[in-house]
Amino acid sequence: MRYAQLVMGPAGSGKSTYCANIQRHAADEKRIIDVVNLDPAAEHFDYQPLIDIRELIHLDDAMSDEELHFGPNGGLVFCIEYLIENQEWFKEQLCGGGDGDEDALEGEPDDDYIIFDMPGQIELYTHLNVGRQLVELLTSWNFRVASVFLLDSQFMIDGAKFLSGTMAALSVMVNMELPHINVISKMDLLSKSARSQLDKYLEPDARALLGQVTNESSWGRKYRKLSEAIGNLIEDFSLVRFTPLNLNDEESIADLLLIIDNIIQYGEDADVKQRDFDEPDPEDKDDDPTKLYCGDF
Repeated sequence: MRYAQLVMGPAGSGKSTYCANIQRHAADEKRIIDVVNLDPAAEHFDYQPLIDIRELIHLDDAMSDEELHFGPNGGLVFCIEYLIENQEWFKEQLCGGGDGDEDALEGEPDDDYIIFDMPGQIELYTHLNVGRQLVELLTSWNFRVASVFLLDSQFMIDGAKFLSGTMAALSVMVNMELPHINVISKMDLLSKSARSQLDKYLEPDARALLGQVTNESSWGRKYRKLSEAIGNLIEDFSLVRFTPLNLNDEESIADLLLIIDNIIQYGEDADVKQRDFDEPDPEDKDDDPTKLYCGDF
């Protein structure tokens, strides 16, 4: 069995930084976690990718094509669709079948763990089918996949932004149909006063937050019923919860990785370690009836 995280989120939410830090933390724990870059517009990241989509197609290729004439957003969608269409290349790179061997997967070691660094084009995950097509490919290649949705902590200190971010996370959950975790990134950049406000968003009281949204502006007062309906959806069904992540805190990273490992059942297929005990030598027993030995049971 192989394991994967699909790291998604809006542009600038810290996806590449998250991938690099999780990989580094795993290396410190004597674990191997590889990272695959699936962002064709990436310019810099702090990890060495196992696979880089830019070797297949770059965003500039889609934008400069004289027939396509794509802009940045359409170009990103096209690049991911192009990756799906060229799944044999992807499989060869990902599964070690560089020679095109159809049985490449069978020769792969167990417990491969790969993080996929996705583009910041949120439409790929909220309503387009290309994200689900990627998941179907990975599943067919024996991966257990979890979706990790990152949201900038700045969204979590304002009622209106919180509702917006929560609905985006909910859209991803519904569209991707995967085991899912929402992560508040960039916690280390928050001021002390902002951190003190965070608790009410980690365990949100939707009705209290709605008071901020509906009373602070004329728009909020006009669309009060809409905001109330959204708030009730969040509160009544408890569909969206967030886990904070401070990349300067190793314990925070370890806790999040443990949660994700449990979600994808990482390590549950490992054999139970057993230790065999030698039977005690009968000659070592003495006449003291109060002494018990393992072999007496």
